[in-house]
Amino acid sequence: MDALLDALQEGRLIELPDNNKEAALQFLAHIMEANPSLPAGTDVVGLVLARERTANSTLGRGWACPHARVPFEEDLLCVVGWSPKGIDYGASDGISVSIIAMYLVPENQRNHFLREVSMVAKTLKAYPEPQKLSLANELNEVREHLLDLMTSSKEMAVPDLRARMIQLQARQAAAAIPAYDLANLVVEPVTIVTGPGIEHIVLAQDRHLVEYLDSAHGLVDGLATDGMFQNGGWRILKRGATTYQEDRVLYDCLAIRAAGGNSIVLR
Repeated sequence: MDALLDALQEGRLIELPDNNKEAALQFLAHIMEANPSLPAGTDVVGLVLARERTANSTLGRGWACPHARVPFEEDLLCVVGWSPKGIDYGASDGISVSIIAMYLVPENQRNHFLREVSMVAKTLKAYPEPQKLSLANELNEVREHLLDLMTSSKEMAVPDLRARMIQLQARQAAAAIPAYDLANLVVEPVTIVTGPGIEHIVLAQDRHLVEYLDSAHGLVDGLATDGMFQNGGWRILKRGATTYQEDRVLYDCLAIRAAGGNSIVLR
């Protein structure tokens, strides 16, 4: 379970903002699309949703492992989403999904992916306390439970010592790990208010982000129709929208860009 361990070690464990299945899949897929090594124009959202329509990706016991296969050669990549309330995923055992481990599967990593998901499924069947995850209250607690689950596997290809070291690091850094710590990415919460006949208003802590979005053309249309907007290195993802009187809309969003000021590849 190399890729899953890497996701936990590198901060790719994310609290999902929505307990709707399709919205959760789109959110995680957009995070995948922000990977700068991904070929330009790769529609991870479309690939994930299309595969999910043909085969439900639940593993049972509150887990799902959706994936997108992409025509390039890189390492297997995993992003883990946690739903505190659980998601109605249509699982055969009737258990709501609290963990979505989404994989980006390059052509040269298909066998690695199949081995990893098979190992996860076997571990879930043998793990004595799967209900722990459904009782977790915050991300660091979820991380601890996931590491406990993985180190309980007798078939782990990764030495147990490595997982224990990661677990120790997680405990030591628990207080310092932010809710949206995505390795090598800068993530900023942003609120956008708009309405008929008025200019959109941007509320965020990053002054440069506010200045950029204040003058961004097509921002509101992109959020309304596609749930995202990208330009100038920033990818803006809609987490939710609330409509008020006079058709004024408040968009709750995340703004994401590559660390160090690098632009995320335009799609």
